[in-house]
Amino acid sequence: MSDQPAKPGRSRIPELSAIPWQGPSAITRYAQVGRQLARDLAEEFAVGSDELYAVLVRSFKGHPVLAVFGAPDVKLRARRVVKRLQRAAELQKGAGVELVKFHAQFRKEFVDMLPQAKPDKRRSEFNWNEDT
Repeated sequence: MSDQPAKPGRSRIPELSAIPWQGPSAITRYAQVGRQLARDLAEEFAVGSDELYAVLVRSFKGHPVLAVFGAPDVKLRARRVVKRLQRAAELQKGAGVELVKFHAQFRKEFVDMLPQAKPDKRRSEFNWNEDT
């Protein structure tokens, strides 16, 4: 074993790997945490693409190397680069949707075998005359 730290992205995600597969509530929790992580990544990639576009345009506008080769406009190049990051954001949104579907499919396939939930003890209607 080396003393170097593990490469980022090469280990499991602690928020998900810490959830033990010990019942329906664990599957629900896994889907919820996974969906939140996917949402967070999607938002980060979307914001990051906007920021990166601004940085690329500002940093390379009028760059002499780009002018020598008769390269396309810097904005066009920057759009092509951030398009990939925007695509990653869209795919993360899709991952979040799939996690919702994963949970729904679990419930559909195994609902008959799940333990029955305790009856809800909340009131069924609102009492307008009750003082609080």
